[in-house]
Amino acid sequence: MPQKAEDVNGEAAGSCRVVHAEPSWERAAMAAEWSLPELATMVAALLAAGIAAGLLAGLLGVGGGIVIVPVLFHLFSLLGFAEDVRMHVAVGTSLATIIPTSIISARAHARRGAVDAGLLRALGPGVFVGTLAGAAIAGVARGDVLTAVFAVVALAVAANMAFGMEGRAVRDGLPGGWRNWGIGGVIGGISAMMGIGGGSLSVPAISACRYPIRTAVGTAAAIGLIIAVPGAFGFVVTGWGADGLPPGSLGYVNLIGFALIVPATMLAAPWGARVAHAVKPQLLRKAFAVFLCLTSLRMIYGLLT
Repeated sequence: MPQKAEDVNGEAAGSCRVVHAEPSWERAAMAAEWSLPELATMVAALLAAGIAAGLLAGLLGVGGGIVIVPVLFHLFSLLGFAEDVRMHVAVGTSLATIIPTSIISARAHARRGAVDAGLLRALGPGVFVGTLAGAAIAGVARGDVLTAVFAVVALAVAANMAFGMEGRAVRDGLPGGWRNWGIGGVIGGISAMMGIGGGSLSVPAISACRYPIRTAVGTAAAIGLIIAVPGAFGFVVTGWGADGLPPGSLGYVNLIGFALIVPATMLAAPWGARVAHAVKPQLLRKAFAVFLCLTSLRMIYGLLT
């Protein structure tokens, strides 16, 4: 949405006047500045992101946020929303959308016996505490810090998906005690700062303890709910009253994005869960790794320029 110069009648030729144009997000909120093609593009992109997120949540246990965050971030950038909050809103909105997605995906995996209650009891408390800490840190961090965290961790996830070996284990079972809290805390804290459901981190961690990959994926879907609920609440609280929020935002959670993405994720999550139990998704994992790699490099390039 380009800025328009203001015409001033009656000024002397050659005189200078500084015109302070309203930010594009504010003009959009005042109505009539969004054209139909812009609105259609935004709606289509959000719906497509929701379908992709739901499929990936069920298929790979990645929670969907690792797709939603970069899509929202780039959409908010293209629409000219305030630079200071666009990554915060992308992360907070993503966490909110993961709540229903995780419920649908976890139930679908539980019906197939792929959710391990013992794993949830062992990792859940640490995940919860780590999520609260991560959301609190993210609320006061600069947007470029959150972007850097997402880009670096997503690049590591892409490398693991592309080159990691399914079933590679380093020990038999979880280490127990405070170490379980530590593992859960790292998963929850980083996931909250990235706006993801934790599957990208918890699936490799659980698999490394010699659990079957389908158990890791199913349990990761349930862990996503432990991350998403306190994480989204934290972003609502820390973003309350922030300047430059996009229209329709509750703190750092954008309700317009939530309303468009959630139905698509709820529709597609069971599809992904069925596919996960019917085929081997190695090729899809590698293709998704390429997408993550390109997204991460694009974010890093944006930080450096």
